[in-house]
Amino acid sequence: MIGGVEGRLYLDGVSVVFDGFRALNALSLIIEPGELRAIIGPNGAGKTTMMDIITGKTRPTAGTVSFGEHDLTRMDEAEIANLGIGRKFQKPTVFDALTVFENLELALKAPRDPWSCLRWRLAEGARRRIETVMEEIGLTERARDRAAILSHGQRQWLEIGMLLIQEPRLLLVDEPVAGMTDQETESTAALLRGIAGRRSVVVVEHDLEFVRALGSKVTVLCEGSVLSEGSIDHVQNDPRVIEVYLGR
Repeated sequence: MIGGVEGRLYLDGVSVVFDGFRALNALSLIIEPGELRAIIGPNGAGKTTMMDIITGKTRPTAGTVSFGEHDLTRMDEAEIANLGIGRKFQKPTVFDALTVFENLELALKAPRDPWSCLRWRLAEGARRRIETVMEEIGLTERARDRAAILSHGQRQWLEIGMLLIQEPRLLLVDEPVAGMTDQETESTAALLRGIAGRRSVVVVEHDLEFVRALGSKVTVLCEGSVLSEGSIDHVQNDPRVIEVYLGR
């Protein structure tokens, strides 16, 4: 059974209908454990709805959505997050008044009841984990800087770090390079390539040069279903993709 493979994301025949509008139309998609996948497509193609389905924000009208042995359609958002599915939205949500280190410390998985909070001390293992993630996202030298003074790209990396520190098995990333400089865009591609392998990463993006830099398989959505799939060169030369998305 495909849906039973540990860590595999499996969508089969997924449809979502809002007041007669079909946001997803029999969408089928498989993301293998450790895979990096780029999702592209015109506005209204169903990219955001797809992520909403995976994270439990929206319920499908029909179809199967599973992660390993788990039926995601029977779980709420908190349960899905606890499975190890993390989502990064386009606009970074970090705590400006806290330092980079403190943002990552706050994101650590830990008991949140009042007694545990009163007795909280950062264990050495947790400190090493934070230091490892800071190095991974390239912010070690900014550890004591408040998030408010970071560049746009660095804030995006910090939020990715806040998800990584929770040790996700699947990371959904929405338009991570919007508003970034060219250098930040290159660094973000390298970061996401490095993150994949130990976990699955799905990136929704419009910047095709960034998608090319990811070097991953690309899925093109259109009108709620898969239009084309393959390398960036393959989809860019697909006449159907050119007609509905690339416009050349």
